[in-house]
Amino acid sequence: MRDPAALLGMNVRQLREARGLTHAQVAKLAELPRATWTNLESGASNPTLTVLLRVATALGVTLDELVAPPRATARHFRASELVVRRRGEALIRKLLPDPMPGLDVERIELPPGAGFSGVPHTAGTREYLTCESGTLELAVAGTKYRLAVGDVVVFRGDQNHGYKNPGRKAAVAFSAVVLAPGAP
Repeated sequence: MRDPAALLGMNVRQLREARGLTHAQVAKLAELPRATWTNLESGASNPTLTVLLRVATALGVTLDELVAPPRATARHFRASELVVRRRGEALIRKLLPDPMPGLDVERIELPPGAGFSGVPHTAGTREYLTCESGTLELAVAGTKYRLAVGDVVVFRGDQNHGYKNPGRKAAVAFSAVVLAPGAP
């Protein structure tokens, strides 16, 4: 097992650099002395939980991401590796193979005339739906929206809603659901 302090230091440095921040800028964001930040990145520190929480908040990551082993720079997922489910005739594929807290993105493929009811999400959830090809009809709380290629509808995800392809060719849409804070 790698030295946890060294792993923390490497992660903190990479996250800071990826955001284009200097030691001084990120230390100020975290409300920490610059020397404390420098010690964190060098791996010479044994920070308190309070310091780790400030660092995570300043970098916009979870505590897990601060101490996790480094991930590969890229990973290719074959379509066969992604979660796919059917809702009636609709084919729905997850586009985020790694769980991302608070976000769910799916590709929806509907043959001509097909449709399905969406499942209302937690109160405070927002859904962004865009039509990639074909035509899509979205019904939200009694109002219908007809989406052409490139159109986007944003709606509260906690409402009854349904999707339908009224066209003569397959329709493809993408749904991004931003979960309410604190939702699973």
